[in-house]
Amino acid sequence: MTGGPAEGKKPWFVYMLRCGDQTLYTGSTDDVPRRLAAHRAGRGAKYTRGRGPLELVYTERVPDRGAALRREYQLKRLSRREKETLIAQPRPETAETG
Repeated sequence: MTGGPAEGKKPWFVYMLRCGDQTLYTGSTDDVPRRLAAHRAGRGAKYTRGRGPLELVYTERVPDRGAALRREYQLKRLSRREKETLIAQPRPETAETG
């Protein structure tokens, strides 16, 4: 047996979308490109349906689903100003590139 309990696990991501009406939607997934495609096709969250175009503006890698759900909850509790500040900060890794 090698490695720890996280070995071989797929990472999870928390993400934010900017909707066409300039509102922000926060979610979590283990596959950001697939989830973004689902949102854009109207098969994502009910909130994002009819609010296109949708732009991916933030991703954050987390170790597992539990961590993703906890972080999603934290981000949803931020004010609009705090979310915009977070989005504006440069991030070395995104779900699309890393």
